[in-house]
Amino acid sequence: MMRRPIPAAVLSVCAEIAANRETHATLDSLFTYAGAPGEPPPGSKPAKALEWLRTTNKDDSLKPLDVLGRLIESYMEAPLDPGNTWDKDRLKDRERITKVLAQCELQYIKGGKVVGSLGAVSRTLEEFIKDRDLVSIDTEFNRALSNVEANPREAVSAASNILESVCKVYIEEEGLEAPAKQDLKPVWTIVRKHLGFDPSTIEDQDLQQILSGLISITEGIGALRTHASSAHGAGKTSYKIEPRHARLAVHSAHTVALFILESWRKKRQPF
Repeated sequence: MMRRPIPAAVLSVCAEIAANRETHATLDSLFTYAGAPGEPPPGSKPAKALEWLRTTNKDDSLKPLDVLGRLIESYMEAPLDPGNTWDKDRLKDRERITKVLAQCELQYIKGGKVVGSLGAVSRTLEEFIKDRDLVSIDTEFNRALSNVEANPREAVSAASNILESVCKVYIEEEGLEAPAKQDLKPVWTIVRKHLGFDPSTIEDQDLQQILSGLISITEGIGALRTHASSAHGAGKTSYKIEPRHARLAVHSAHTVALFILESWRKKRQPF
């Protein structure tokens, strides 16, 4: 994944919180554990924390967001009691970090990870697909997977959105008539028919069964997004989406997306 520096706003808030909550000794220990480079900078705790994070941003051998994730891990995950006066301040710190990360299109993931928030990169996803940039498309699916534990509903929505985007770009690039509804099932139906994904035309029963399953899986991903993801308001039936469900949807969508792209390439370059 591309190296991304810690945004200035995030850097400022996290340095302030670390300085307020740590002694000089524990601050040094925390930054060393997080993988910040070099010796502790001189000066007050706020100055030290700020400079150490700036130095982390400048070190090309590091991924600054990885360092940041380890640095704030205990602040984000330590058990807190809202009824405890002491813990109330720590909850406010956690909320401040969450808010400033969101403002910079980042989010904290359990386990000491800071990643791009879902949807942030979708602005360029269409370009990735048009360029057949499989590495970047894989990165989008990996971003969805990284959010499975923290927000499985969002991960399901992201998986469906990526697959939907692949289909829409295919329809546009091939000059096909777009369906009235732009949801996954209608666009997928057009794409699979144009690519010849018709189980009835396949003689091999094993491949026929796999292709039939592929069609069902894709339609199931779209339905799950509609009924249970954060993309739509909850109805009378409440779906309890667990990380294992979201992981299944993301992996399945990834398989379908690659099959579409590889089949598309074969269609355009048959030999």
